[in-house]
Amino acid sequence: MAFHKTLAGIVMLTSSLASAAPSITIYNGDFAVVRDTILLKFKPGVNSVSYQDITQNLEPNSVVLRPVKSNAEQWPVNILEQNYLSSPVDQSLLLEHFEGQTIDFEVQRGDKTVVLPGKIIRSGKGSGFNNVPIIELDGKSRFGLPGVPLFPAIKNDAILKPTLQWQLESAKAGTQLLELAYLTAGLSWKADYNMVASADGEEMSVNAWITFSNRSGKAFEQAKMKMMAGDINKISPDGPEYGVKMRSMVAASAPQVTEKDFDEYHLYSIERAIDLQDGETKQISFINSKKVKSSTVYIYDGALVNRRYQTDQFRSDPDYGTQSNTKVSIRREFKNSKDNGLGIPLPKGRVRFYQQDEDNQLEFIGENNIDHTPTDNEVSLYTGNAFDLKGERKRMDFQVNTRSRDAAETFEITVKNSKKTDVRVNIVEHLYRWNNWKIENASEKFVKKDSHTIEFPVQLKAGEEVKLSYKVNYSW
Repeated sequence: MAFHKTLAGIVMLTSSLASAAPSITIYNGDFAVVRDTILLKFKPGVNSVSYQDITQNLEPNSVVLRPVKSNAEQWPVNILEQNYLSSPVDQSLLLEHFEGQTIDFEVQRGDKTVVLPGKIIRSGKGSGFNNVPIIELDGKSRFGLPGVPLFPAIKNDAILKPTLQWQLESAKAGTQLLELAYLTAGLSWKADYNMVASADGEEMSVNAWITFSNRSGKAFEQAKMKMMAGDINKISPDGPEYGVKMRSMVAASAPQVTEKDFDEYHLYSIERAIDLQDGETKQISFINSKKVKSSTVYIYDGALVNRRYQTDQFRSDPDYGTQSNTKVSIRREFKNSKDNGLGIPLPKGRVRFYQQDEDNQLEFIGENNIDHTPTDNEVSLYTGNAFDLKGERKRMDFQVNTRSRDAAETFEITVKNSKKTDVRVNIVEHLYRWNNWKIENASEKFVKKDSHTIEFPVQLKAGEEVKLSYKVNYSW
């Protein structure tokens, strides 16, 4: 079935002449590159072309019109002028156009609607007090419209929607296929990950979706969709945002999504063309992987510290770092590797975790966001705090000598496991007073994580309470 795109006074396109489907690349910053092909019938000399099948949020300065590569050698086409008309005909524009003239108004008089002539003294196009129309009706002037204005017939050359216009110079007559590309707001994509964990939390199934949102003011049919993942620098253009009431639809069948490197970013492609209506949200299956190995990690980070302190306060304030919390946090961890059923670069998005209860029903157990994650990287996400695990952190001793420029501090940390199963809790301690430190008299083995952090991995049996202590010496 043929479809038509009108280029005012130039050509009527059909699917047999312009068979290439539109293609779109959507970026993380809620903008996109839209590419379309248009077939133009040229006469020798200067040709005037108007094109309206564009988005409402197009960036005019980004527009590129060029011959399709396969047709570029036919003959040169020179772009002499390009215009973007972003003020389509509406009531306020027509009032301004007919300012000073008399038009008819549908006026309600009791139970009847009558048509009366009224002169537009002021259209109301201005700002402040000037934004209210003044109409002369029945020999009297009034603020505001007396009724519905009835304008003369709109001419054929009126701009009814945002329009691109060109002055194109051609050396000869004939048809040539051109590619139109531009940047636009109103198109966005995101990744959503649903993780269903096994009862012991050691395996999970991963179902990921790519979600497209179209608020551009234009529908796309059989479009080739690509998604660019990465933090690309983009200067936000000035201009209004167009809100559209959205409707939601989940794709009935899930096409495969392919991925490849592109410059310093990752480019994902939908293998089949899709329809994306204006105001529509559509989901496409991205990952469907079973038996992904995962682990649940418990972290007790007991110190409450004010990181806005100055260096001298870190060293000398005896109360710094002594306030404690009791929460033991839960982190869900897995490796993004091929051996673990994944192994493709994961675009940033929201990760939701579920687990089956005793009735085999899914229960929500937490969510968080992941950043862009390369292949073979570990993913660790905070999902909440454990109900049956509690911690306590006490400072037992503190000494500081400003003359010898050293300090010593002793802590006692208690973790209690009220669960019916054994667990391991990683107790994290921040050595915040200075860079030069040495641990003495640690009751448990620890691991140095970085220049200011150590970690005690502690194994607790069901119902067990464990205490550990250590002393840290600082010098500066």
